[in-house]
Amino acid sequence: MRKIKTFIKKNPAFTVFFILAVLLVGTAVFAPLLAPYDPYEAVLADAVQPPSSEHWFGTDRMGRDLFSRVIYGSRTSLAAALSLVGIIVAAGTFLGIIAGYFGGILDAVIMRISDMMISFPGMVLAIAVAGILGASIGNAVIAIAIVSWTKYARLARSLVLKIYHQDYIAAARVTGSKTFHILCKYMLLNALPTILITGATDIGSMMLEIAGLSFLGFGAQPPAAEWGYMLNEGRAYITAAPWLMIFPGLAIFITVVIFNLLGDSLRDVLDPRDE
Repeated sequence: MRKIKTFIKKNPAFTVFFILAVLLVGTAVFAPLLAPYDPYEAVLADAVQPPSSEHWFGTDRMGRDLFSRVIYGSRTSLAAALSLVGIIVAAGTFLGIIAGYFGGILDAVIMRISDMMISFPGMVLAIAVAGILGASIGNAVIAIAIVSWTKYARLARSLVLKIYHQDYIAAARVTGSKTFHILCKYMLLNALPTILITGATDIGSMMLEIAGLSFLGFGAQPPAAEWGYMLNEGRAYITAAPWLMIFPGLAIFITVVIFNLLGDSLRDVLDPRDE
């Protein structure tokens, strides 16, 4: 308990944003308990009602309770963003470590593929891939992952190259340590803090990309409760019923800010030399 108190006192910013992030995840997990209405139940007689004591965020064009849909939208949006970050972190880190450690043709091939991916505007390429795969939240995640892994591959490769010629790496080879052991114990562990910081910060930006694809019609499809798709639904009513865009937009904004600040504070925790 004393160690926890000391950690909180030493890292107040991280503690605050970590708690807020946990609350967001808790909202997604316990959405069925928190939402007062079924987010998919249409009541056409209550269509496009303004915020009230009965419907805190108003209702959409189908008469569905917007507060309930925003709550359920946290489940869809967070699950998609966390899955996406997990995929690109795992794939990019693996390829970057392999490229940096083995070098040669393998390094050249991985880095040239990375160069080609970076040369295209990320969102445009993601739209093209999503258009080929078909519109769905799962395909949106795959499309963005295909164009976003390069960042982690380059980062992991650069971190591996920094320690490749260190004495303890040479000693590990001389003493007969297997390549897999060296990659996991030294290369991966050395890269992990920086990778984790970058991944935490990217949760917000990946959520924005997923919401962007859904807004353009390449992500979540009706009747899904997803924040980007809800913005797409509400844009036709931007003047008559602005709450249809305000509340999903605020949900995205708040979530992105929390995870961005969580990533920044995590950097201070894992690398106190930057303080």
